[in-house]
Amino acid sequence: MPTERRTILHISTRLILGGSQENTVLSCEGQALAGHDVHLAFGPIYGPEGSLLERAEAFKTPDGRAITTHVVPHMFRQITPLNDWRCFRELTALIRAIKPDIVHTHSSKAGVLGRWAGVRATGTTRGIVHTIHGPPFHPNQSALKNKLYVAAERFAAKRCRTILGVCDAMTEQFLAERIGRPEQYGTVYSGMETEAFLNPAPGEDRASMRAQLGFTDEDFVVGTVARLAELKGHDDLLDAVGDDLRANPNWKLLWVGDGWWRDRLLGRVREMGLTGQVVTTGLVPQLQVPSMMRAMDVLCHPSYREGLPRTVPQALLCAVPVCASDTDGTKEACIQDETGLLFKPGDASGIREAIRFLHENPEVRQMMGHRGRELCRVRFDWRTMVDELEIVYERALADASTGDGR
Repeated sequence: MPTERRTILHISTRLILGGSQENTVLSCEGQALAGHDVHLAFGPIYGPEGSLLERAEAFKTPDGRAITTHVVPHMFRQITPLNDWRCFRELTALIRAIKPDIVHTHSSKAGVLGRWAGVRATGTTRGIVHTIHGPPFHPNQSALKNKLYVAAERFAAKRCRTILGVCDAMTEQFLAERIGRPEQYGTVYSGMETEAFLNPAPGEDRASMRAQLGFTDEDFVVGTVARLAELKGHDDLLDAVGDDLRANPNWKLLWVGDGWWRDRLLGRVREMGLTGQVVTTGLVPQLQVPSMMRAMDVLCHPSYREGLPRTVPQALLCAVPVCASDTDGTKEACIQDETGLLFKPGDASGIREAIRFLHENPEVRQMMGHRGRELCRVRFDWRTMVDELEIVYERALADASTGDGR
């Protein structure tokens, strides 16, 4: 429980259906339940990825406390200097109006503009916290763009008290780019609602969901839970197991999610003659994700970049073993040879070898799933995250401010 009631403003770039956004909404809900006044600001929502806005707006605590939502008209993911300046002014005005004790920013665009606006509106870094959900700089984009993002993150690091990573890898990567100072950093693992993954409701067990999706007991199901979008690795998965799918009719892919690349990816599936072996669900309600995962024999997460991919601990909470690209914080849940197998991003042969090994060794799959379940049940529980954020906020508010983040 909080030591005192506070006003907390969370700022996120877009409230689409995604790991960063789910983390943020759960933080808001937990803090409202703890008695705080919670606000959530975000940019316009568009696209096929789905949205968490309905959930955020529908939330009520038992005593009637809600999350107050604010749309920031010029908060866009793309770098557009004029819109970004307008967004900065909108955020500054919002912070001045709300007068929050804590400004907590999430993701890169909201993080840079939100921290800057927080200092402009309050004159101090005291009470400004940022969470890194994934680095904006990465090897899959141009050196010029990476330099721009690093410069922006260095600028913003001087305008907050605390920088949190959703895994230890975030701290390592940001300090390697000389962003901020070591004493600013900490880790609060990304929280999630674990109960639905740990304990299936009636009709949502493995056998029921496999039957509903058309899988038999003999089918070997490799699943993904991710947007059908760039850098998520669906093409690599097709390259890796296309021949195995053709050679083994009981091998199946289960793609949970939707996105801008859906039509192109399904076109590839048709061209490869795999239509009957790739099952797509499109967007599904969050409450159905655990049952979808339980239908899998293996979760494969071939993404090129993540902070900490929530689908990895979520699958492990369902006792489903994982093979995943060794990127960012993935290895902090998918521990090599303990809870899963890792491969290099974009390595189709590595994906193929991992999936073949797990197919041939069902006893190893079972062992990895159970180990992962025990690792994740406390580390990634949303209540753990909210409790740790409470401590972070207390420290951020207790520290003396010098106006430059120190």
